[in-house]
Formats: sequence, C-alpha cells, structure tokens
Amino acid sequence: MPLNMSREVFITCAVTGSGGTQDRSPYVPRSPKEIANSAIAAAKAGAAIVHCHVRDPETGAPSRDLKLYRELTDRVRDSDTDVVLNLTAGMGGDIVFGGTNAPLPVAEGTDMVGAEERVTHIAECLPEICTLDCGTMNFAEADYVMTNTPGMLRAMGRLMTDLGVKPEIEAFDTGHLWYAKQLVADGILEAPALVQLCMGVPWGAPNDLNTFMAMVNNVPEDWTFSAFSLGRSQMAYAAAAVLAGGHVRVGLEDNLWLDKGVLAENQQLVERACTIVENIGAKIMGPAEVRERLGLTKRAPKD
Repeated sequence: MPLNMSREVFITCAVTGSGGTQDRSPYVPRSPKEIANSAIAAAKAGAAIVHCHVRDPETGAPSRDLKLYRELTDRVRDSDTDVVLNLTAGMGGDIVFGGTNAPLPVAEGTDMVGAEERVTHIAECLPEICTLDCGTMNFAEADYVMTNTPGMLRAMGRLMTDLGVKPEIEAFDTGHLWYAKQLVADGILEAPALVQLCMGVPWGAPNDLNTFMAMVNNVPEDWTFSAFSLGRSQMAYAAAAVLAGGHVRVGLEDNLWLDKGVLAENQQLVERACTIVENIGAKIMGPAEVRERLGLTKRAPKD
C-alpha cells in the first residue's frame, strides 16, 4: 500500500487531561492559570490546537467546574498568542461499580449527569472544538466504566452542532468510528468530521500498527484525523500519523516523559513533534490555517 503522507500537519497539545498524573510530575498544570500558561507555551512552540481539561487547583483532581473553565478560556484568549481552543466534554459519564459481588449501588467516584450539564461549559465558553468520546469504554481500573450511550451521544452531538462548536470524535476502537459515521449519516454531526484516533488506551485499540491502520482505513476520505498513543510511543505515533495521512497529538495528558528519566513540559513535547514532522518533510500548520481547513469560527464566550 503506497504512503498517503500528510504534507501540511497541525499539532494538538493535550495539556493536562483528567488522569491521576498530578503527583507524578511537577509539570502537570493544575490551576487555570497554570493550564493556560502551559497551553500558551505549547502554542508558541508550534501547537495550533490546545486540548484542555480543568483540575481542582488544590488537589489536582479532575473537575467540571464552570468557573475554572471560564478562567482558563479567558486567560488563553486574553493572551497575545493565537491558538485554536479545544475543550473536553468527556467528563460526567463516569460510573464506578461497587464490586463484582455487589455492583449496585455505585461507588464513590461515580459522576453521571445529563447531556446538557455535560456541555454547559461548552455553551458558556464557546471553544472552536470540543471532544465527543464516541462510545463506552473500559479503562484499566477494575470497576470503572466511561459511559457514553448512543442516546447520550446523539443528545450531546446535537447540542454541539447547534452551538456551532466542531466535535472532535474521540475513537478508542473501531466500533467508535462505526457509530461516528452513523451520527453523521443521521445528521447529528456534520460532515466532514474531525476524528482523534486514541491508541494504546486500556482496553481499547491496542498500540500496534496493524490496528492503527485498521482505524485509519475506517476514517472516511473527506474526514480529518489526528492520532496519538501513550507514554514512550507518543513520538513514534507522531511520525506514524503523518505517514498515514493524518495529524499529530502530543502532551502531558498522554505522556509525562521527554526521555528516559527526564520529565517533560508540554512545550518540549511540541518542539520534539515539530522536529519529527518537519524532518519527515511536512509543513507545520498555524491556527489560522487550521481554522480555514476545518471550517472553525473563533468566538468570544458569552458575557
């Protein structure tokens, strides 16, 4: 099969995520100010898009607090650095069951809310992109499930489309792409869609090139895809994504390390990804080019 390499590539920096990494590296930002500053530094290093979660500033625990999102987006927008803002909408679908002998009632850590509440911060902050995790997913934890039913995805997708915010479909396995195509066919999401291929996340699509190409081959030709893998494979997938015709995601959400024994900062991961992309022979796209390519509208949040 001939290469279908991307000649123009945008880089997304996933700045902090919602995983329990806050105590594993001093560079994982917690407060809105720290997250915004890290996002701005990543943009200056070459990231056209910053993908952001928020955390409790004191504990570093993942949060859905609207005030934290407003402060974060205001800080990014008020800076002198242009960047496409991508906010997560993945929170609010968490179930922790009570164990194999007594799964109900659900346990501490469960956070299940309705579609409108899951996108409240999207409606208020109006980023250019927000994520839509396109399926239910088992992660490494024994009794935790990330829950996204077809009905919930239809409701959230419709809300995002009506807001004029472009969903980034997070596909953790081939079935998620299958349902994403159904959402487009049903008019819930608009074509051409934007997809993030999420590789090596337990227990989704495994981290291997055969599975990766199966995912790539299930993305419609007129859609745009980006890809990442976790940990030490992050930079290898920066190269693989470009060679497969896609775009690149790096950042501390997915990988804490620059080299063996060397903790990374977000801008360092972006700089390394830029070097890889340019050495392959591709051009790094800026935020204005990404807006034009993806049909994005840069807007200020509601007063």
